[in-house]
Amino acid sequence: MMIAFSTLVLLPILAKLVMLLGDGRHLLGLLRSFDQFASIVLEGACERVIVGDLYCDIPLGLNVIRGENVVLIGEMDMEKEELPSHMTAVSTAEIKRAQKAGRDATYLKGSMKNIMKSLDID
Repeated sequence: MMIAFSTLVLLPILAKLVMLLGDGRHLLGLLRSFDQFASIVLEGACERVIVGDLYCDIPLGLNVIRGENVVLIGEMDMEKEELPSHMTAVSTAEIKRAQKAGRDATYLKGSMKNIMKSLDID
């Protein structure tokens, strides 16, 4: 019986990556290795959560991302942060509150649409 193992390629390169995952999350971190399936090891990874003009980088540490979850990968400039000037950094607690408010607003909007449909009001 033959078993095939995928081997990760260790890289001496430090490239800062931004990744979009299939579930909509954005991850940032330093590329440490990858394999033939596009699985990636990120060092010093963090999840960037954006709500309106607010953002927060939630630290995750060392992370392995399976290639099937990766939608998009981009390299970031190591010297500069590429965020628009109107974006404001906030704490994790504040971004969680903003996310909850956004979910509540979406739920309320959907509820109002259903009420309007049931009343036949356009």
